[in-house]
Amino acid sequence: MRHAHASTGSDQPRERRWSHSPRPPRDCIADILEQYHNLVVVGLSAKPSRPSNGVSAYMKARGYRIVPVNPNEKSILGERAYPSLEDVPIPIEVIVVFRRPEHVPEIVEIAIRKGAKAIWLQEGVVHEAAARHAREAGLEVVQDRCILKEYAKRYVTEGM
Repeated sequence: MRHAHASTGSDQPRERRWSHSPRPPRDCIADILEQYHNLVVVGLSAKPSRPSNGVSAYMKARGYRIVPVNPNEKSILGERAYPSLEDVPIPIEVIVVFRRPEHVPEIVEIAIRKGAKAIWLQEGVVHEAAARHAREAGLEVVQDRCILKEYAKRYVTEGM
């Protein structure tokens, strides 16, 4: 069966002209979630009722390594806890911050010194000057976003 084409004065089909739209914007959150799997969680609480605990347990269940930083705990979620970010002995990929904004500049300074790849400030945590400093030092920065919610938006389809 022959398909009809718009008349061009010949039996040849018209050439399609594709518009060249710009590339879709880069999703740095997906980049972080896909590229890095060690999450150093500053302010991780041992209390299951705390958001830091639930979020970290969720991410651990999805294959991320959780490294707790809390000076008041020896172990959280079955992982050894370190008293400070300075004490973490492994290479740091992502630092997830569950601390008040006034603590962020110090965390960023340590992150830069330790060669972290990204800093993730959880919901309610914003510090523009520290974020700018981290970006200038080459770190990816996410502010005021929940890592669990961002993961679920991109990778969880059941029940959504």
